[in-house]
Amino acid sequence: MRPLEVRRLGVVPYGEALAMQRALVEERKAGRVPDLLLLLQHSPVITLGVRGDGGRSNIVASRERLAELGIDVFETGRGGDVTYHGPGQIVGYPIIDLKPDRCDVHVYVRDLEDVMIRVCADYGLLAGRVPGLTGTWIGAEKIGAIGVRISRWVTSHGFAFNVSTNLDHFKLIVPCGIADRGVTSLERSTGQTVPFGQIENAFVRHFCEVFDREASHPGDSARAAADGS
Repeated sequence: MRPLEVRRLGVVPYGEALAMQRALVEERKAGRVPDLLLLLQHSPVITLGVRGDGGRSNIVASRERLAELGIDVFETGRGGDVTYHGPGQIVGYPIIDLKPDRCDVHVYVRDLEDVMIRVCADYGLLAGRVPGLTGTWIGAEKIGAIGVRISRWVTSHGFAFNVSTNLDHFKLIVPCGIADRGVTSLERSTGQTVPFGQIENAFVRHFCEVFDREASHPGDSARAAADGS
C-alpha cells in the first residue's frame, strides 16, 4: 500500500486553505511530499465552482446579509456549483497522485462518495448515491458534497461532510444548484452528538480502505518519544 500522510489542521480560513492546497499540489507533482489527506473545518464561507457562472446565480442572500453574518464568498477553481462550508463540517482535501492505476475522474468521484457512504454506515445510516448527481445522500437530503480539481492527475479540493453544521446557512444558497433537494447532517440524522475526532478517525480509516493507502500522522513519533514509548 502507498503511504498517506494525514494532516489534521483544525479550523482554517478558506483563503489560507486554498493557497495551501495550491502549494502542496506543486510539491506533490515534484515528488517532494507523499500523498496527503488534509482534514479541517472552515470559518463560514460560500464557495463557487467553475460551472457556468460558478453558482453566483444560486446565492439567494444579499451581499448585505452575507456581510452581516460574516460569510465570505470565494472563487475556487474546483468543479461543481455553489456550496457552503462552516464549523461542524469536516472538509477533506486529498492531495494524491492518481497515476498509474486510478486515472479516471469519474471513478475518483465515486470513490470519494464511497468513503462518505461507509462513514455513514458506521453510525447506522443508509446513505447512497442519486443518479445524475454527485455527493452522498440520505434519502433526498445531501449529507456530503464533492467538488474536485485534478492537474496532471494530482488531486485537490475534495469533499465536505456535515457533522454538526448550521444547516440554516444552506438556506443562503441553492446548494450545488439543486433546488428540489435538501441537506442534512450526521447529528440531525442520528439524533446524537458525535465527537469530531471520532469522525476524523472514521474518514482516515475508510479513505485508506477505498484508496488502498496506509496512513501516517506527522508528530506521532515525536509524541511517542515525549511519552517515553
